[in-house]
Amino acid sequence: MSHKEKPPLIWVNVLLFLVSFACAVVVAPWYGYQFGYSIEHWLWLAITYSFCNLSITAGYHRLWSHKTYEAHWSLRLLFALGGAFALQNSALHWSSDHRVHHKHVDNNDKDPYSAKRGFWFSHIGWMLRQYNKDSYADYTNSRDLQKDKIVMWQHKHYLLLALVTNIGIPLALGLIYQDIWGMLLMVGVVRLVLSHHSTFFINSLAHIWGSQPYTDKNTARDNAVLAVFTFGEGYHNYHHIFENDYRNGIYWWQYDPTKWLIKSCSWLGLANKLRVTPKIKIEKAKAKKALTTASNKISMLPNAKQLNEALNEEFEALVSKLSDYYELKKQLVEAKKSDLVKKYEHSVLLLRYKQLKKDLENQRRSWNSLVAQYA
Repeated sequence: MSHKEKPPLIWVNVLLFLVSFACAVVVAPWYGYQFGYSIEHWLWLAITYSFCNLSITAGYHRLWSHKTYEAHWSLRLLFALGGAFALQNSALHWSSDHRVHHKHVDNNDKDPYSAKRGFWFSHIGWMLRQYNKDSYADYTNSRDLQKDKIVMWQHKHYLLLALVTNIGIPLALGLIYQDIWGMLLMVGVVRLVLSHHSTFFINSLAHIWGSQPYTDKNTARDNAVLAVFTFGEGYHNYHHIFENDYRNGIYWWQYDPTKWLIKSCSWLGLANKLRVTPKIKIEKAKAKKALTTASNKISMLPNAKQLNEALNEEFEALVSKLSDYYELKKQLVEAKKSDLVKKYEHSVLLLRYKQLKKDLENQRRSWNSLVAQYA
């Protein structure tokens, strides 16, 4: 179906999003004004909101959609329950949609939530109408997930699990703290709306607002502000070029609690085979993007040809130094592991490594200084 046509509304989704949003912004504040919320309401809102979002980011997204690591069955079960609680469809369906998104990103006819169709469509509109009716139950791109017994158990019993978690958990907390309506509103409705829209921001705002340090071949952006609200998913430009990395925020100072959770689980034996993008690929991607940006700026100058030649020479020099540096670093690591290597050979490698590292730093400064002129 052409994106210009408007298919029938999915009334269940329309009513779910409309009623939950109205209750969250009108009924919940009114109830709080009339009866007040205690510390327990806010604490359990934070706990359940975090549980739902991390089940989506660490489970649905990085584990099942992209296979960036492997998880113990107990962790997968926890994510399956949290995903049902987040009320974002089954892990199988969510992952299948997301894989299509990455394969056909920004293609208005194939990307299920293409950002090029506007903020409203990519944020929530794509779920309000039967845009993907013909391929709704086509999971041929997720045959690997169909071998996961927990994924298929959750998919088969998704509706029951969604009802039990979304009604049962707030109700149980309401009985414990003797405020059923307060918990139903805060842990049931407010938590659901916050979880929904913070996740939806990745499909919408993260393709509109932010920087593109790694690639401009799609609309994905890096945005540190969004990372705070989305448990680390805001570094979306990086993610779209290196989707098989278990990290989105690759630097220690970037806020990515999903990355920290996965790493912590690996220390506890609950996760393994964490996939990481080689540093040389990341550096080359950033340099190539800077080259493209600078070349576009230079093209409008009268001496564009000469400047471009100098720019490309500097780029090639940087790439050559990067390749030499990381290759020698690899040799050094392998030498340290070998019992047969002589101390003399190791010391020679180390000296070469230190010199090459120094040369690379000088080359980086030269490159950064050059491209900064056309930033």
